[in-house]
Amino acid sequence: MKITIFWHRRDLRFDDNAGLAAALQRDEPVLPFFLYDKTILDKLPPDDARLTFLFDQVERLAHEAREAGGGLLARHDTVLNAFKQLLHDYDLAAVYTNEDYEPYATERDAAVARLLGQHGVDFQTFKDQVIFAKDEVLTKNGKPHKVFGAYSNAWQARLQPEQDFKAHPSTRLFKKENLASPHPGDAGRPTLKDLGFGRHEQYTGPAGLPPAEVVRHYDQTRDTPALEHGTTRLSVHLRFGTVSIRAVLKQANELNKKLLNEIIWRDFFMMLLWHFPHTATEAYDPKMRHLPYRHAPAEYQAWCEGRTGVPLVDAGMRQLNQTGYIHNRARIVAAGFLVKHLFIDWTLGEHYFSEKLLDYDMSNNVGNWQWMAGTGAVAAPWFRVYSPVSQQKQYDPDFAYIKKWVPEYGTASYSAPLVDLKEGRVRAIEAIRKGRR
Repeated sequence: MKITIFWHRRDLRFDDNAGLAAALQRDEPVLPFFLYDKTILDKLPPDDARLTFLFDQVERLAHEAREAGGGLLARHDTVLNAFKQLLHDYDLAAVYTNEDYEPYATERDAAVARLLGQHGVDFQTFKDQVIFAKDEVLTKNGKPHKVFGAYSNAWQARLQPEQDFKAHPSTRLFKKENLASPHPGDAGRPTLKDLGFGRHEQYTGPAGLPPAEVVRHYDQTRDTPALEHGTTRLSVHLRFGTVSIRAVLKQANELNKKLLNEIIWRDFFMMLLWHFPHTATEAYDPKMRHLPYRHAPAEYQAWCEGRTGVPLVDAGMRQLNQTGYIHNRARIVAAGFLVKHLFIDWTLGEHYFSEKLLDYDMSNNVGNWQWMAGTGAVAAPWFRVYSPVSQQKQYDPDFAYIKKWVPEYGTASYSAPLVDLKEGRVRAIEAIRKGRR
């Protein structure tokens, strides 16, 4: 019996799933499939908490599929080997999946499409993790926007609530008569131990929309790091697709335009990475690709560990190291301190965040790091330097956030600052001014 595979990646849910809904409307039964990609997993440390989160979500999907009368197939392999084996084990009519815009993902999907095409198997991708993607929002000259304000205006002008807020009918169609199950001998799924990982849990908050009260006051509370419920904590669920971006958009549009603005930023950075994949590893601005960044491994390590002697930076980095999450205001200050006050290459900071953040999303992370460094496509002045002291006075005036994560602050045991903030600022601006000529 021919089947259609639906390949889950950044969409670990059955509800409001664009590609899954399309697959379920074909004539063949659909077998949900998840691949633990060795190419990605082999680069991760065995205590990476994201694998525990990912594993639990896949197991949840497997349970939901079984309850609906079908099943879920999961394997641990490289991508092409996995699909060669699927072609051998199953009679495939098609493989459906949702788009992914990162450089590795686009190359991976092109290779899978070629392989399946050689065997007469249809490969279809669908937009699901963003509202607008690729070339959907362009300038009047047909070029990608590089100024967020203009992009935001064009994005909002294109928005059609009756269409863009509408959920895909995957939940309604996800029923026994439309589903397939793995072969009896293929029903086992890899365990965390099989994958080479231990169980390391970190708090993520429940999947689903945040409470309406949190969203309603988001613009007033989002910049106060000491508030426990000042942000939505949606980022990890948007990253792994355990919540629908369309549902989040609808709620934000109704309750808080500042949160809507963050959704637009997310689309913007994903669009930029798709158009300019080289920015994952190098500056967008050619003038900023050869800056004389300092080689200061001891200072970099101190930054990683939250031992800089700058309290708001240290609080953010310790929160990151202990929880896999860093409040956005502390994230801005910590990143700015590394690339400006210490004048250390932004790619080192981006890499460290990529290892620690539960919600790590390449497009957001690269976009924001390049914005802080003044090297990106977004028009952020390279001479802008955030003062950690001013930021603390404005957003943590009572030192509540700092004292939570840096309990020795204010005692003799707290580290002396790695650099005089004024001197570090002047050093960076002068070095950038000379280096970009």
